Amino acid sequence: MSASVAAASPATATATTAVRQPVTVIGLGPMGQAMVGAFLEQGHQVTVWNRTPSRAEPLVARGAVLAESVEAALGANELVVLSLTDYEAMHALLEPASHALAGRVIVNLSSDTPEKTRAGARWVTERGAAFLAGGVTTPPSGIGNPESYTFYSGPREPFDTHRDTLEALPRADYQGEDPGLSALMYQIGMTMFWTSMLSLWQAIALADANGLKAADILPHANETLGGLGGFIDFSMHRVDAGNHEGDVDRLAMGTASVEHVLHTMADAGVDTTLPAAVVDLFRRGMEAGHEADSFSSLVELMKKGA
Repeated sequence: MSASVAAASPATATATTAVRQPVTVIGLGPMGQAMVGAFLEQGHQVTVWNRTPSRAEPLVARGAVLAESVEAALGANELVVLSLTDYEAMHALLEPASHALAGRVIVNLSSDTPEKTRAGARWVTERGAAFLAGGVTTPPSGIGNPESYTFYSGPREPFDTHRDTLEALPRADYQGEDPGLSALMYQIGMTMFWTSMLSLWQAIALADANGLKAADILPHANETLGGLGGFIDFSMHRVDAGNHEGDVDRLAMGTASVEHVLHTMADAGVDTTLPAAVVDLFRRGMEAGHEADSFSSLVELMKKGA
């Protein structure tokens, strides 16, 4: 091989490498920084903007380009990812630069309610941009992990067009055309997560009051919470069918159990806010005549219009 051919080979290889889509990321909190890092690692050219420019410095050192303004950030690329606190923050940033939205694909990965997501989608599309909403189900440490995922919703065409780029972040799980669906699925997950974790903190407080460390109850906690999967699988179809037949989980027995939990917490001198709320819900179920039903009947009390 001649020297000239050898010298040309790297350039040829580069030319045949697939060109990654450039992307803009607005908002550089911990989540936004992790997203920019994932895009850079996958070979995307990334333009960034943040209200505090110094947050961009480590990313610029890795190859990101810092835009001078929100307008410049929007104008840099067709695909624009927002990582902000909520939709109020989106409006505050984009309204002064709304003339630059036309032709963009705005992907808002901020957390908020389904209704605010739908309103935000209307506002963006009225200004000539396509809009996708997302709900990221992982903390910043999970960004780029293929086992993590993000819910997306909104028009199918821009999602399909940009899916490969978005999957540099967690795996994309498309929920449908209604832009509020991703926020709904995200909030459903958060409902389960925060309530479950509160139950763990409550258990640790009880353990501490009795001279035990959190590590002392770790095997018991893992076994108890890990065992919920089987009960969830058993219950879901019955709930959809409205079948609350009491087998071994009758509400009357459950009420006695949660009252024992409440009394144990009170005797230990720990906070009883959470167990008292649980007892209140069980007692309401008893008053509604569900004492012989499964405690899954409590879901009927929680439904809209109950």
